[in-house]
Amino acid sequence: MTIQTAKLSDPAVRAFVTAVNAHDREGFMQLLAPGATMSDDGSDRDLAEWIEDEIFATHGHLEVDNESSGGLALIARYRNDTWGEMRTRWNFVVADDGRITRFETRQA
Repeated sequence: MTIQTAKLSDPAVRAFVTAVNAHDREGFMQLLAPGATMSDDGSDRDLAEWIEDEIFATHGHLEVDNESSGGLALIARYRNDTWGEMRTRWNFVVADDGRITRFETRQA
């Protein structure tokens, strides 16, 4: 059963999912702390390139099925125009100022 985005526990993660699903690049970028990093399937990736290729150029969309760790870990169905839909796991690190310093995603 999908969790409505508005009901996600962590404000930064909620804003992340909202920005992805709204294709709001500016809003998404404001969520990231300077020097933020990410990994995909265990490999660190160039953040700007990954965001463009996997989210914005390909109409990425997240439907969250489960959250844990105070909302900093998600199981979600992620889809984009390149890969279709897949079950994924997302983990977030959020700084004291509420911005995301790192996120990691992989197939679940």
